[in-house]
Order: sequence, then C-alpha cells, then structure tokens
Amino acid sequence: MKIGFSYCIAFAAATSTALPMGAFAACDVKSGPQSAALVELYTSEGCSSCPPADQQLRQIRAAAGPGADVVPLSLHVDYWDYIGWKDPFAKAGFAARQAELAARNGQGIVYTPQFFVDGAELGGWRGRLGTEIRRANARPARADIEVKTALTASRTLVVEAKATARSPGAAANLYLAVTESGLSTHVARGENAGATLDHDHVVREWIGPLPLQNGSAGTRQEIALPAAWNTAHLVVVAFVEDAKTAAVLQTVSTRSCGAS
Repeated sequence: MKIGFSYCIAFAAATSTALPMGAFAACDVKSGPQSAALVELYTSEGCSSCPPADQQLRQIRAAAGPGADVVPLSLHVDYWDYIGWKDPFAKAGFAARQAELAARNGQGIVYTPQFFVDGAELGGWRGRLGTEIRRANARPARADIEVKTALTASRTLVVEAKATARSPGAAANLYLAVTESGLSTHVARGENAGATLDHDHVVREWIGPLPLQNGSAGTRQEIALPAAWNTAHLVVVAFVEDAKTAAVLQTVSTRSCGAS
C-alpha cells in the first residue's frame, strides 16, 4: 500500500494571558542525560487484533518496570476504515509515517498492531517491550530538548520547544505531538463491532519534521484545542530523530507536570 501525506497543522493566535489549567500550568521540562524510550504503536479501532496492543500501551510503564523512562504514542491509521468503521482518531499522516518507518527498517509492508521503539520495529512485542525500553534508557542521550507549555483562557495551547543535537553535523528533525488519554469509543461496525475500546496516549496533533539547522532548532506553536479535548489528560511530547535512519536521539514529555 502506497500512502502519501503532507503534514498540515492549523494554529490559532493566542489572544489572552496564559491561564493555569490542568497539566499546562507553567510547565517547563528538560530532557536528561540518558535516553528516554519513544514507543510508537500503530493501531486502529477497525482492527480486531489491535485491542490487546492498545491495552499493552496503556500499561506500558508497568511493563517497563520501576525507574524506566518511556514516552508512549498511539497513532491511529486510516487504512482500516474501508471495512465499515471510521476510526475517529485516525489520520492519513500516521499511516504515512508508519510506511516511512517500515521502509527505513527494511520492511515492504505495514500492519496493525505494529510497535516501534526509538524508530526500530519491534516484532513479537509481547514480553519484549520492557527489555527494549530499558535498553534504550541505558544509552546516553544524543540530543537535548526543552519544552515549555501554557494554556490560555481561550483554550489555545502555547508550546515552545528547542532542541540541540550533541553531534551537530548529523541531519536531524524535531517533532512535536499532543496526546490525550482517558478516551473511550463504542464501536458499532467493523471487526470490533459491539466492543467498547479504551485508549491512552492517543496522538491528537502532530507537528514536524522541523529540521535542525547547524545542530539546533527552536519553535513556538499555538494550537487551538477543540472543546471536546480534556486538558487534564493532555501531554505534549517532543523528540529528535535522525533524518536518515529514523533513530530517535532523545525524547521528552510534559507528563511530569501532572497530566494523566
């Protein structure tokens, strides 16, 4: 399946003073000296084999063990929509990213559920996620990231991020994502018809790639949040990725500021 996509993000101008709300009250996070593990799950509500993987992602921190540093992303793809159930969280861009990651891993196909840890595919993920996360944590970080967030009274999420690669000669890109947890859907049609599916770490907004120039990048984004999004369950994620290999150089999230 060949999938094309152009990243397109709509931004709204901030029109009021930042208002402390939920997890975004003056949040300022910096990455550490060791690598946090970025776990990407490609999934769909139309896929009958996906709910166990969704559940595994919801329990990812328990699987990783005490002290592990893991940042989970659930990216819902749209290529299952044709069988009768349109996944409300799916975006064509996530299918495009999955295809790109698969190609860089030497894979000719994409499938669901499919896990990647720091840009590398993890086949046979049952029982292996914790080991791969701890292996990633043992690596020294290859980039430094700082993220600041605030939420205005008009529900505009203001995100400022800056990243610096520790090897400035390497081509790299900065990405931002906004995730929401505590989501639930009653599926009426398709392979999961009649089931109520619970989701955490669902990517709601995706920004990037933002190329590092001379080893660094900085950005300020203003994102108008839909009324249905629960700000207490939102997390902002930033990561730096090698532009050629898709290896993740470092990841950080605002979870420590209090979001679920």
